[in-house]
Amino acid sequence: MRLVWTLLFGLASSVAFASSPEDDYIAARDKAISDIAALESSNAEAETLDAANTKALADLEGRLSAILGPLAVEGFPATGKINLESLSPSDIGFGMLDGLRYARSDEGPSIVATTRGLTERWLQSKADGDDESLRLPAGIGEALKLDGFYTQAIGSDAAFVKTLDFALKKPEGADIAIARLGGWTQDVGPIYDQQVVVAVVKGDRVRIAEAPATPPVPKIAACEALWSAADATAQKFQETYQGSDLKDQQAYDSANAAWEKGDADYRACMGERLPGDPAFPALLAEAQALADHMAGK
Repeated sequence: MRLVWTLLFGLASSVAFASSPEDDYIAARDKAISDIAALESSNAEAETLDAANTKALADLEGRLSAILGPLAVEGFPATGKINLESLSPSDIGFGMLDGLRYARSDEGPSIVATTRGLTERWLQSKADGDDESLRLPAGIGEALKLDGFYTQAIGSDAAFVKTLDFALKKPEGADIAIARLGGWTQDVGPIYDQQVVVAVVKGDRVRIAEAPATPPVPKIAACEALWSAADATAQKFQETYQGSDLKDQQAYDSANAAWEKGDADYRACMGERLPGDPAFPALLAEAQALADHMAGK
């Protein structure tokens, strides 16, 4: 009897401590990051680093493909490419959300798909990060409401800035559905090339779609006027700063403050006035369709 209990305990222990495919993926990713860091520390040639990065990303892509299986969303391919762009902390594209990106072209709509578990691990790493300006909440629902989530999860060289949130009808079976209109930028001021970004959490799956706003977001005269006035004020302060041989710190700070306030006022204006524009129903319909398709409706 003692032998039977020993065998049963051993079997239960092996099951309890068996690693999951997600555990294996994280372990492989972290090892690859460590290996590439070691190569960098040894001053390896750029070609060696690139080859190691490419090989590791291909391995991780295969692991994610096995975890996620084929994508079944209307208008998107069944197979995707890894969302991570680099495994070197010194590179742009390091630390993005672990998942696969599905797209038929670089310019068209795309979906980043992952699991709830991988998203939660990624968010926890951001919540625990040393850089306070990059920290995100650990909860998925709270994080999806922040520009910083999209900037870090699916962007690499620009920040996502929201124009407004769409009021979606949550698709049947979805746990969370959030849609935003916004754009990617490296500066303040109007973003005329805007995107519809939709996130849907359903069961164990997290999907984030991004598509060019169709129709394009129109210019609204009152909002443009707010930005133009702020920009003119900022430019005057900037001229003063330039004329001081870059010594007038107050003028420099005043210019930046004027630009930042103008940017905030412009976005608030767009958020208030765009829903009344004739283009808005089509933009809302685009967001709703993306949410419905990702939820399998």
